[in-house]
Amino acid sequence: MTPELIVNIGQNALWHLTILLVLLLVPALIVGVLISMFQAATQINEMTLSFIPKLLITLLVMVFAGPWMVNLMTDFTLRLFMEIPDLIG
Repeated sequence: MTPELIVNIGQNALWHLTILLVLLLVPALIVGVLISMFQAATQINEMTLSFIPKLLITLLVMVFAGPWMVNLMTDFTLRLFMEIPDLIG
């Protein structure tokens, strides 16, 4: 097992993690910016006004993209487990 191989496995894991996090965080960021602009325009300073929609959009993304996200992580994990004999030997 070479250091380059370990770095490659770590890079693949970080790439998969980045894809999953972007998929969850970007919609919440967009909703947060839109609500902040609405709050600035109407001068409403209510903290829950921005929290609840971001929570709801994150839950919606998890409902619709959840199976794909689980499939992505399962495929990565299974591929890693299948490569264990080649990595050791």
